[in-house]
Amino acid sequence: MLDFAWWWAFFILPLPLLIRWFFPAQNQVDMAALKVPRLMPQHAAPEKLTQNNRVVFIINSLAWLALIIAAAQPRWLGEPVSIPSEGRELMLAVDLSGSMKIDDMQINGQQVNRLTMIKSVLDDFIQRRIGDRLGLILFADTAYVQAPLTYDRETVSTLLNEAVIGLIGEQTAIGDAIGLAVKRFDQKEDTNRVIVLLTDGQNTAGNITPAQAKELAVASNTTVYTIGVGADEMLIQNFFGSRRVNPSQDLDEAMLSDLAESTGGKYFRARDANELNEIYAILDELEPVEGNEQKMRPLTALYYYPLALALLFSTLPALLLLSRNAWQSRPGAAVKMSEG
Repeated sequence: MLDFAWWWAFFILPLPLLIRWFFPAQNQVDMAALKVPRLMPQHAAPEKLTQNNRVVFIINSLAWLALIIAAAQPRWLGEPVSIPSEGRELMLAVDLSGSMKIDDMQINGQQVNRLTMIKSVLDDFIQRRIGDRLGLILFADTAYVQAPLTYDRETVSTLLNEAVIGLIGEQTAIGDAIGLAVKRFDQKEDTNRVIVLLTDGQNTAGNITPAQAKELAVASNTTVYTIGVGADEMLIQNFFGSRRVNPSQDLDEAMLSDLAESTGGKYFRARDANELNEIYAILDELEPVEGNEQKMRPLTALYYYPLALALLFSTLPALLLLSRNAWQSRPGAAVKMSEG
C-alpha cells in the first residue's frame, strides 16, 4: 500500500500560484522581452514564443509537482509480518569431556555415544525455539562460546553438530560453563534468561566452582535447567566374559539438582534418547515460546523516483534549447533562414 510519511507537504503545492497572485510581476512585457533571447531563438515568431512558453510552463509545473511528491516521502507498506513481542535468551551448555564418548546410548537401534545422542535430539529442540535468541557453549577443561546469542537457529544447530569430543580437554568445568553463560546474557528486564546444561559427570576443572556459578545465576535472575546424561546400566565384554556396570557412577546428581532448584529450574535425568526427548518437551512447557505477537509492516522508501523526475523536468527546458540551437546552427538551416 502506498503511503506518505509527510503528507502535509502537499499543502504547499499551490505556493507558486499564491506568490504570483499576491506579488504580480511588474513590466511583464519588458521582462518577456528580456527573457526571449535567453530562452528562445532570436528570430522566433510571437506565436512560437507563446507556444514555447506554454511548454516551459507545463514542464516547470511537472517538476514542482514531482518535487512536492518527493518531499512528502512516499513509501510502500508491505504485508504485515508477525514478530514476537518478547523472547527468551536461551544458552545451551554442552559437555565435551572424555566421558561423553561412552557408547551407552541408542538411536534407532544403533549404539552411539552420548554426544551423538545429544546432537540428534537437541537439533529438533533448537528448531522449535522460534523467537528465542539461542547461544551455544561447549565445555570440558574450560568453557568457550561456540555461538553467541542469535536468532539464527540453523547456525547454532550446525555448530553443535560440528562439535568434537576432546577438542578442549578431557575434564569437566561445569562452573565455568554456567559463569560464562551468565556473562554472555544481555541484561534486559523484558527477557527471560535460561541456561540448559547437559553433562554426564561432575565438576573436575575450571576456575569457578558450581557453588559460585549458582550465586552468579541467582544474582542475575537466570534460570538453570540441568540434564544428567548417561545410562544406569551397561554390558561390558572382556576376556573373562561380560559384566554389567554403571557408566554414570561419576554423575554428581546432587550438585546438578541443587544448582537447578536454587535458580528456579529443574534437574532431569536422561538415560536414553526417549527420555531426553521427553525432557525437551517438558522444557517447552516450562519455558514456552512467547505466544503474543506484534505486527510489523516493512517500509520501502520511494522518494527518489519523484526526485529523479523533478531533476529531469528541471533540466529538460535547457536540454531542449541546446538541441534546438544546435539544429539551427547547421549550415543547411542557416541557408534556409537567409532565403526566408
